[in-house]
Formats: sequence, C-alpha cells, structure tokens
Amino acid sequence: MRGAGAGAGVGAGGGANLLALRSHNTALVLDLLRTAGAEGISRLELAERTGLTPQAVSKITTRLREEGLAAEAGRRASTGGKPRTVLRLVPEAGHAVGVHLDRDELRAVLADLDGTVVARRHAALDLGAGAEAVLGRVAAVVRELEAELLAGGSLLGAGVALPGPLDHRRGVLHRVTGFPEWDGFPLRDALSERLGGVPVVVDKDTNAVALGLAVGGEGGSFAYLHLGTGLGAGLVIGGSVHRGPRTGAGEFGHQVVQLDGPPCGCGDRGCVEALCLAAVARGEMGEAARVLGTGAANLVGLLDIDRVLVGGRTVEGAPGVFLGGVRGVLEARARRTGEECVGVGLVSGESRVAEGAAQLVLAPVFGQDG
Repeated sequence: MRGAGAGAGVGAGGGANLLALRSHNTALVLDLLRTAGAEGISRLELAERTGLTPQAVSKITTRLREEGLAAEAGRRASTGGKPRTVLRLVPEAGHAVGVHLDRDELRAVLADLDGTVVARRHAALDLGAGAEAVLGRVAAVVRELEAELLAGGSLLGAGVALPGPLDHRRGVLHRVTGFPEWDGFPLRDALSERLGGVPVVVDKDTNAVALGLAVGGEGGSFAYLHLGTGLGAGLVIGGSVHRGPRTGAGEFGHQVVQLDGPPCGCGDRGCVEALCLAAVARGEMGEAARVLGTGAANLVGLLDIDRVLVGGRTVEGAPGVFLGGVRGVLEARARRTGEECVGVGLVSGESRVAEGAAQLVLAPVFGQDG
C-alpha cells in the first residue's frame, strides 16, 4: 500500500528511524507483532506468515529489539525441540501526534503504536488568523504532547488533517473554502521546519477519518461523509484510501445538485455543502439530512460502495435525524433500482479526525495506507 509522503527522522529520545521502519519486510513483521498483542508471536511463525526466510526475520527482529520496538513475551511450547521465544510489539516505544485543524478549533492527540490515545489537547483556533499564528499554535501543541512521552518513547511524526482541497503528496494547501489566503501554502514543510525536522504528513480531515476507520477494521469499500463547519468525503475503495492521481478526490461538498441554487464559498452555486449548511443555519436538520442523503445516493450510484458512514459535529448534534434522513434517501434509491440498500452508520467522537491524523504517520509503519 502507499506510504505517507513525509521524510524520515529520529524522534525525541533517540527512537526508531521512520524511513527504516517503512521497509516492506519490516512493516510485515511489525504488523504481525501488533496483531499478536500481548501474547506475542514466534520468529518461526513470523517467517511462515510473511514468507520471509528465518534469517531475514531474525535480522529484522534483532533490529526491532535493539530499537526498543519489540521485546520478549515469554516462551511457548514447541512441537519438537526447545521452547520457542515469542516476541511482542512495545506500543509505548513509538508515538505520533495527530492534529485536527478546523476552521474554528484545534484538537490534537498523542497516540502510541497501537493507536491508543495517551494524551489530548483542545483549543479555539481561527484558521483565518494567518499562517504564522496558526503554525505557531500547532507547533506549540505538538511540543506539549511530545513532552508527555515516557522515557525511551520516540515521536515518529505528526499528522495534520484539515479541510481541503490540498495536495497530500506535497503537503501543500489549495483554496480552503472560505480561506483563500492558504492557497499554495506548503504546510507540511513549514511545520516540519518549525518542529526541528520532525516528519509531518498533511491530508484532508475526511481522509484521516476514513484511514482511521479502515485501520480499525471497517472493511470493504465505503464513504465517510463529514458534516461540520464544511462538508467533505473520505473514500475507501478496496481497503485503501482513494485520493486520486492529484490527491484531490473526495471534494464531495462541492458537487452541484441545484443549478440555480445559493452561492457557495467555493465560487459555484447549488453545491451540496451550501445547501446543507443553509438548512442547518435555518434549523431544518431534516432538510439538511435529505440533501446529504441525495449526495450520498450519487456516490453510491457512481462508485458502487458497500456502506455510507456519516459524522462530524453537526451530524452528532442530531444523529438520529441525519441517520434516518440519509437512510431514507438511499432506501428510496434502492427501491427504484431494485438493488439492495447499502448500510448507513454513524461515526462519533470529538477526536476522530485527530486520531485519524495520527494514523497518517502510524499506518505506513505497519504497511497500511497512509
């Protein structure tokens, strides 16, 4: 699977080198160590499941143990010969900071290698305050969280998720709706420089949540629709986040569904986002849900996905209304087409985007899409 587009570096505390961790074979071993949990897994089992030679597994696990990422988890009875030593992942040996930059707030988490959140931050933010002010605030929060690392733990990097559109590979923002001054800003490189070379990955908020869901076990192909201060989609096709060749996929909020509709902040008229937010502003949540469902039905028809998931602070303010409204539109579509209606689910949690942003750094370590 694709890896994230940040450079390598050694985290605080002299921990693991991110580029070294991203080798394919090492990722295979690390993923099996993580999946095995506290019970651990033997070197022989690692070789059998990865297809690597026992010598290659031994070399990789020796290095992981030297870096503190793996440790012995005891011994297991063998079918013949001496008992096998089993190894486990050391989750606290590596961490990532995940940052969610919304138009009016910042949320950040510190997550270990298992993705377990060990610290959180939340603060008001004005995305229109300018790059200098926003960068300074983000850098300060990352440093605050880094200071909470236990002895021996390392910071592998920081993932930053915010409204699109943007260039994920280069970490450069485009015209964030309502904030044209960010157009062309190299957020990834600028923040990494502020942090003294800590690797940084930048992606859309919707992609971050979609990645977090996929890593967490949400299978198949699905769309995550995020309605908060804006509206966007994260698409997972065949288990991988779909960003497109220019990493611009998922600009769901700016599909036009009413040619003579109200103006949108993107410069067009009648966009799903404009119609949804206008209905929310009027207090007509049922209408907002119907519009959201119409957009979702377009996605289902276009991509033939298995499931539609909805979330974001606006959705969480009236979850039953939005789930029912989106499901109603999709059921009506299914009756017209004679197809089975796709499932609809709720994604809740105030820090979902920040947690997904941490996975932009962590997932590639285990060979998953980042």
